[in-house]
Amino acid sequence: MTPNTPSGKKLSFGYIVTTTSLAFVVSQLDVSIVNIALPSIADAFSADISSLQWIADAYTVAFAALMLSAGGMSDRLGSRRIFQSGLLIFGLASTGCGLAWNTGSLVAFRALQGIGAATMIPSSLSILNQAFSHQADQRARAVALWTMAGGISIAAGPILGGLFLHISSWRLIFIVNIPICLIGLLLSARLNESERHPHQGLDIPGQFLWMLALTAFIMGIIEWHSLGIHHPLIIGCFLFSGLMLLLFLRLERQAKAPILPLDLFKTPVFNVLLLLGVVVNNAYYGTVFVLSLYLQNVLHYASVRAGLAFLPLTGGFIISNLLSGKLMAKYGIRLPLLFGALLASAGYAGLLVATSDTSYWKLLVPFIIIPLGMGVAVPAMTTGILSSVEKTRSGTASAILNTTRQAAGAMGVAIFGAMANGGAGAIAAAVRSGGIISCGSLLLVAILIHRHIWRNTALTKSP
Repeated sequence: MTPNTPSGKKLSFGYIVTTTSLAFVVSQLDVSIVNIALPSIADAFSADISSLQWIADAYTVAFAALMLSAGGMSDRLGSRRIFQSGLLIFGLASTGCGLAWNTGSLVAFRALQGIGAATMIPSSLSILNQAFSHQADQRARAVALWTMAGGISIAAGPILGGLFLHISSWRLIFIVNIPICLIGLLLSARLNESERHPHQGLDIPGQFLWMLALTAFIMGIIEWHSLGIHHPLIIGCFLFSGLMLLLFLRLERQAKAPILPLDLFKTPVFNVLLLLGVVVNNAYYGTVFVLSLYLQNVLHYASVRAGLAFLPLTGGFIISNLLSGKLMAKYGIRLPLLFGALLASAGYAGLLVATSDTSYWKLLVPFIIIPLGMGVAVPAMTTGILSSVEKTRSGTASAILNTTRQAAGAMGVAIFGAMANGGAGAIAAAVRSGGIISCGSLLLVAILIHRHIWRNTALTKSP
């Protein structure tokens, strides 16, 4: 079955996947492309590491804080409409980032970018899920390609950033988003509107509490190093965040239309897949942040050379995402999940070689193994999440997955960045410490995958 457009004309598999993937490409690109430009932005605005963390995290915090509501809106108001709104917001915010006049304005426009990304991602997955809801093999393939596009873009971000810095300035890394968003808007006009979940209103109080809890927590981590753990602001941030989180969970149990439906957390498979998403993003976002500083501030690579140093990550994601689709078609999600988690864990362990004068050839091994493991596991994780819910809740399910992933990514930047605060020696130590944390957390998830998913024979075949 080929989905129809509003005019009744049939759209190809490639057209739908390409259109929806543009959202993931542009949103993931802006996660990593900024990292390579941080030293240049620091010079332009005389920014310290805390300011650089906010430039990176303003995007991911807004992304994570608003995605739950965006998922609900996608299910209730229509995926195509919300998808197009997100593209428009993201394009306008990217223009503002390119014209930013100081650190504060750049942080503000980065947050607006996050709002646009939060709006695009759940709706793009919802479009995919509903378009191929009766074709399990096509859905698995579509999700694998969608994930591959995002994986390639996040890995290619530092490379493109280095090239843009070489030919122009850091402002170009934001301006490049504008034509991508325009193409997405034009292509999406032909997509069919999705089926809608019964409308019960929007959970505005829940959204507000979640946003406060996440923002306060990230603020506490970022400012921890400069103010100290005993500073009243830091203590207050963590206490306030915990209180808001408790109130949020209590409200969600009673809300008629919760942005976080707690009934989705009843199965161990769903919870383990969410935990894998948390660990993967926490490790990768935090690692890429400190590696960008490490290559330029410790090994003294020029921006274009530092960008090209990340090239193996791009190649690794291309190969592994294609491999993941084939593995899922033959074995289901179990094998890709376990194998990918173990492989990525080994890659992060390889970062222990990082010192003040490490040869690039020693870094090449983890730079290849990390994306190979992630690229195998993440498509299987996403497919497993989508197949575990009814299609009219796919926007909400994908929003929960991507919300937890983006929140974890923001925490990774905040935690790993705090460890890197203190000069070249601290940055190199942060790469090694981050490698240990990432390796250990992935091994823990691998154990849970083996316990709750590997033994589940129902997951042998592709969902």
